Amino acid sequence: IGVAGGSNSGKTTISERLATLMGGDQLSLVRLDSYYIARTDEPIEVRAQANYDHPDAFDWELLNDHLAALTAGASVEVPVYDFTIHDRSDRSDLVPPSKVVVVEGILVLWETRLRERFDLKIFVDTPADLRIIRRLRRDVAERGRTPESILDQYLTTVRPAHELFIEPSKRYADVIVPAGG
Repeated sequence: IGVAGGSNSGKTTISERLATLMGGDQLSLVRLDSYYIARTDEPIEVRAQANYDHPDAFDWELLNDHLAALTAGASVEVPVYDFTIHDRSDRSDLVPPSKVVVVEGILVLWETRLRERFDLKIFVDTPADLRIIRRLRRDVAERGRTPESILDQYLTTVRPAHELFIEPSKRYADVIVPAGG
């Protein structure tokens, strides 16, 4: 199952509810955020300015390899991304195979090979004003960001990428969930 939608649309909430309803042994949850490319060799100032909402920000090969392994019945070591340093951490999480695999993230319906893996494609369609309010609250509380930096990032990368890549991917959805569920 692929669950896509804009930043702070409610993708994670819906995916986690599915996981709770089905139980951990029946559903494996994979987050696209775990597959941001490693930027360890870049200074943090450069990493902070990168466009994390663009398709080029993700390691699609690794994600597709991991999903192939999960489908074949193998566990995978999923990278853990650290939003406070804008890079992968040195940790990973073991994700076991299960009957159902949910992949959630802003661009999971954009990437063709990934999209073709899904038996069910969901798009969480939440108005932009709610998404930016949620993002402000989350990034200040959980990621140590300032409201000014959040709004600047939203206007320069998040909003344009949403309009260019994320919103158009809605046409591939089998189910559209309005207002974040």
